[in-house]
Amino acid sequence: MEANAPSPTIVLIGTDAALLGAVAASAGASNAGAVRVLAESVEQACKRPEIDTAAVVVVDIDPKRRESLVALQAIAMRSFGRAPVIVLADAFDDALVRWFLQIRLADFLRKPVEPKEILKACIRALKATSSLPEDGSQILSFLSPAGGVGTTTLAIEAAMLLRKSGQKDDSTCVVDLDFQNGTCTDYLDLEPRLDLDEIGPHPERLDLQLLEVMFSRHASGVSVLAAKGRPAERPALDASVVIRLLDLVSARFENVIIDLPRAWEPWTDQVLLGSNRVYLVTDMTVPGLRLARRLAGALVERLPDLKPRVIVNRFEQQLIFGNGLRRAEVERALEGYFEGTVVNNYKLVREAIDRGLPLEAVKAGSNVSTDLKRILLAQAADKMRAA
Repeated sequence: MEANAPSPTIVLIGTDAALLGAVAASAGASNAGAVRVLAESVEQACKRPEIDTAAVVVVDIDPKRRESLVALQAIAMRSFGRAPVIVLADAFDDALVRWFLQIRLADFLRKPVEPKEILKACIRALKATSSLPEDGSQILSFLSPAGGVGTTTLAIEAAMLLRKSGQKDDSTCVVDLDFQNGTCTDYLDLEPRLDLDEIGPHPERLDLQLLEVMFSRHASGVSVLAAKGRPAERPALDASVVIRLLDLVSARFENVIIDLPRAWEPWTDQVLLGSNRVYLVTDMTVPGLRLARRLAGALVERLPDLKPRVIVNRFEQQLIFGNGLRRAEVERALEGYFEGTVVNNYKLVREAIDRGLPLEAVKAGSNVSTDLKRILLAQAADKMRAA
């Protein structure tokens, strides 16, 4: 951000004048930006012109009033893609949380809440939309349309490569969000330490101090946040807990690699929208390419701001007169979503998984690492050009 760039404007809406005034005072004391308080109901404020120039909008509502919810949705639609919207409410149940996610709110806080916590939420939302200076952190999410295509392997290897290029040893974290069948810690021979029974019922206890004891540490310097898998059940973790978890991790680490489950969760949309890059991993088969193309198209239709990219794993270059798919055919099949290929080296990958080691520890400078590094470097070059 340029030195003479205008400060971001935080617009506060609601009838709780004491709370909004305290937030404005806290923002002024910390130089967080300009604040505009609209001390009126959300129904009255939803058409105010101040919303069009806001960098972030905070709305204090009564969730029992249908008129308030309708006005909130109007503000969310009006601000979508430009300014994040944060909601304050006395209470909200699971159905309301799901609706908050559907209308793409940036955050929601339960009252009573300290003014400084509201301000922190504003700053997090501003950073996520690049309204504040870039802090150098990045979030990469890995997702697959089908199982067994090497998504977890590539996510872990990406973390290892980013850790080596980081400014400090403790710069990178892998977050395994597959609470049912996650295997990130198995791949690295670690013990999962994220306690869902501890944080699920008591999300208010979740802070960096508590989270610090739940990281599994690998000898490479990469941290892993993963829970013990529960194959016979599907853990129902509240969306607000998952988002809070990722907020804390992204504040703690320069690089965050997320291994997402294939099953769509209530929080999946928000995780994808909060990622700097979303990689869909598939294999070099006709069904695999078709599935990846369909998933990429579905994501763009569902989340228009998303730009998913497809990595074709276990790629084998076909001879001109040989049978099978060639690279040009792979690119055509993915219709503009193609990002790159990672060579098929099944023997190396299997040995690394069985020994609980990263690929570089089994064979330094392997062709798998080289291909993935090329993809990550291309992303870094795109980021520099955009800057």
